[in-house]
Amino acid sequence: MRALVQRVSQASVSINGGEPKGIGQGFVVLLGVGSQDSQEEADKLWRKISNLRIFPDDQGKTNLSLGQVGGNILLVSQFTLFANCKRGNRPSFIEAADPVQGEALYEYFKTLVSIEYPHYVCGEFGASMDVNLVNHGPFTIWLDTNQL
Repeated sequence: MRALVQRVSQASVSINGGEPKGIGQGFVVLLGVGSQDSQEEADKLWRKISNLRIFPDDQGKTNLSLGQVGGNILLVSQFTLFANCKRGNRPSFIEAADPVQGEALYEYFKTLVSIEYPHYVCGEFGASMDVNLVNHGPFTIWLDTNQL
């Protein structure tokens, strides 16, 4: 499982051209599910994200977690995080989970998020979405459960 985590001052998602739903300070989490992933990887990834200390404290050091700053989460499914561009110029997505597995693990991950952050915002699996964000810092972290 892979996640691209961006620290934001604000972010929103519009699904299929609908009204945007957004957050203020927090994380945008782009979540990719791989073909070999399970709930165990989702649990591991969520523990890492929920405990990331990438917000500044009073001295300007990145010592505070999302919960400590009262932040929130915008979660978006992003199978393209499993793009393989080793051969040619057209990405292959063969390492991404099939839609049934991908959606099931995305929904499971949403459940993990909702336990700690009941007012989170999320995209819709498989939908066309526009994501707008202000990356504060900028601060972007790449997480892969194979490397955690």
